[in-house]
Amino acid sequence: MLSYETLLAFIVASTLLSFAPGPDNIFVLMQSAIHGRKAGVIVTLGLCTGLVGHTIAVTLGVAAIFQVSVVAFTALKVIGAAYLIYLAWLSFKAAASQLPGSEQPRLSNFALYKRGILMSTTNPKLAIFFMAFLPQFADPAAGSLSMQLLMLGGVFILVGFSVMSFIAMLSGSLSTWMRDSELGQSVINKLAGVVFLGLAIKLATSER
Repeated sequence: MLSYETLLAFIVASTLLSFAPGPDNIFVLMQSAIHGRKAGVIVTLGLCTGLVGHTIAVTLGVAAIFQVSVVAFTALKVIGAAYLIYLAWLSFKAAASQLPGSEQPRLSNFALYKRGILMSTTNPKLAIFFMAFLPQFADPAAGSLSMQLLMLGGVFILVGFSVMSFIAMLSGSLSTWMRDSELGQSVINKLAGVVFLGLAIKLATSER
């Protein structure tokens, strides 16, 4: 099994990577600002659920496909970019009355959770990242490689959930201001649309 030294080094590396600015953190920040702290945590849970799939894929060796198959990588990349463009379109067309605190219903917990899962599972770079990152801390001489990879993936998910939930709690404070300001609601909605569109372009133009 993994040594305490290896596990500690992995936790430190995972924490630093989780705090680094990236699509997931921006996604959680925007959803928290628009829908509140609880929504941000639910989205984070969805993102981490998607990471479970990536962990299993790495363990089974499926993620290797995305490193050698242009078709597989492109297909998943297009799906992810299309979903982000869809979110951008929803944000651009939303009126102030459609934001939290209005008479319009908020997104359900399941809808927020599903957003997180789709954001995570349709990002091919996550599969490749896990394929490159997790094995660095695994040692075939220390026991079952599959169990080590599953353990490392689980630890990364716990660290990621903690970090992104922290981000959600901080950014969620913006929702109070937005509920009391139509201008604030409009600005944050348009900003969310720009962010989603930017992420879609970045993902669509990324190379393997």
